[in-house]
Amino acid sequence: MASSNYPFQNLAILLVTISSLVFVSLAGNFNQEFDLTWGDGRGKIVSNGQVLTLSLDKASGSGFQSKDQYLFGKIDMQIKLVPGNSAGTVTAYYLRSEGSTWDEIDFEFLGNLSGDPYIVHTNVFSQGKGNREQQFYVWFDPTADFHTYSILWNPQHIVFYVDGTPIREFKNSESIGVPYPKNQPMRIYSSLWNADDWATRGGLVKTDWSQAPFTASYRSFNDDQACVWLSSSGSSSCSNSNSNSSSVLLSQALDATGQQRLKWVQKNYMIYNYCTDTKRFPQGLPPECTATNKS
Repeated sequence: MASSNYPFQNLAILLVTISSLVFVSLAGNFNQEFDLTWGDGRGKIVSNGQVLTLSLDKASGSGFQSKDQYLFGKIDMQIKLVPGNSAGTVTAYYLRSEGSTWDEIDFEFLGNLSGDPYIVHTNVFSQGKGNREQQFYVWFDPTADFHTYSILWNPQHIVFYVDGTPIREFKNSESIGVPYPKNQPMRIYSSLWNADDWATRGGLVKTDWSQAPFTASYRSFNDDQACVWLSSSGSSSCSNSNSNSSSVLLSQALDATGQQRLKWVQKNYMIYNYCTDTKRFPQGLPPECTATNKS
């Protein structure tokens, strides 16, 4: 798919314009908020802590994690993805708890041949079980500039946002027996790594190491609306707060405009939805894949 296939429709331009106004946030300091965890120097914090870069070459990728853990909240990160021929590479940005029955909320950006669009891969794990993938193209070139990728996580639902536009909602369906991540605090992680056995066209296109090093850049991390886990008390900052902002955050839902944007993205840019994959689930789709929960 050529780069001209990024369809800058009028609505897409409007959404990007609106989100550029909404998502002007105070930049967090990466030195204070994150630890570089692997990569032997391939991850770097520069510009007085305002920018973090991860790099991948044939020997190794790199990664980082947050110093804090969170239990619910909204987290924003601006990312500029690997430009050019990024086939075989994956830039992962996600929340994850510890242990064998972990919870996890994933953004994964699957690289592609130069000029072809990235695939935005999303997944939700609860109690160690995932297999809830949805994939999308985006309505812009995510390598040309920074764009804001956000996760809203509260007891009712998880929402994935791109530049303020919701692309996916995963609702709490515990009432029909589906585990939901709500008890385990999670850290923020990101990594840039080689996955050419599956990432690009199912592994048919391999990483071109002559293009290395591959680099992704991060800035403007914002956890002002997140609930930090307080290990000393075994609770989160929101659960200890009586403020209106905390109660709104823990009950925040998509309004009518958000629902409209979500449907627009899923109609025009969704390329895979596990809730419609009857070949993968011949014994029946997962129980959360009902008319009211399929998004």
